[in-house]
Amino acid sequence: MVRSATITKLYRDLLNGGGRNGKPLSPTTIAHVHTVVRKALRDAVVIDEILPNNPAERAKLPRNQRAEPGNVWTPAQLREFLKVAEGHRLFAFYRLAAYTGARRGELLNLRWRDIDLDVPEVRIKGSSSVIDGKRVEGTTKSGRSRVVSLDEETAEVLREHRARQVAEKLVAGEEWKGTDDYVFTTGWGEPIYPDTVTSLVAKLIAAYNAPKDRPRPKKPLPHARLHDLRHVHATTLLLAGVPVHVVAARLGHADPAITLRVYAHVINEQMAMAADVFASVVKDAAA
Repeated sequence: MVRSATITKLYRDLLNGGGRNGKPLSPTTIAHVHTVVRKALRDAVVIDEILPNNPAERAKLPRNQRAEPGNVWTPAQLREFLKVAEGHRLFAFYRLAAYTGARRGELLNLRWRDIDLDVPEVRIKGSSSVIDGKRVEGTTKSGRSRVVSLDEETAEVLREHRARQVAEKLVAGEEWKGTDDYVFTTGWGEPIYPDTVTSLVAKLIAAYNAPKDRPRPKKPLPHARLHDLRHVHATTLLLAGVPVHVVAARLGHADPAITLRVYAHVINEQMAMAADVFASVVKDAAA
């Protein structure tokens, strides 16, 4: 019988020396391993019925000690980045990343059936990653699905993206390699490799800072990672006064306490302004 403690020990061993030549694995890599193990054992419980429960659900993952997000783009800088990204066929990916705060793997796992453009909203149900060069699909980081609302302009970007994808499929004809209705694919219908959208960020920033067809911008865009679009989304909402539990739900945090911890610097900034806000409201209130 596989026990939760055994799986927890496996994760500890991987953390201490589970890589090549005994090198330690990162907590992020072990989280990917956990995704695969949990899904396999869940199938053993639900489909094959050879296990009474899933021990991976109670296994403890090593903590990933992450620093607070540093200086992230302002909304104006994000807008400039999206302007240059608009010329790329994967523009919709970056628009959705910035306007939902979803993780890279969650977006690359999306199928069109997960998106309702009439409401509009997107249901995030799983995540895609790469382990040893192979694409692996599993649950979200929290293990739960979530629904994230979309603004109408983002919905229109997705409609245009879908129309372009249909056109690409017609051009490819029998060469189309799509086996599922993934939202983000190559021009031949294959799922996008995760590193592609990550590395493209730096290229788009470089294209903005050193354009070939217009003068250089007075204020170049600072370096940013793909994951920083998630931070821009969260920080912008929190500074706009959106409740922490709402932001946590959009980000897919299992507990708002995670949001409070990761974005403590933003919360502290709001707390510093709270006294002035209260005083201003009382002063302006009608008798």
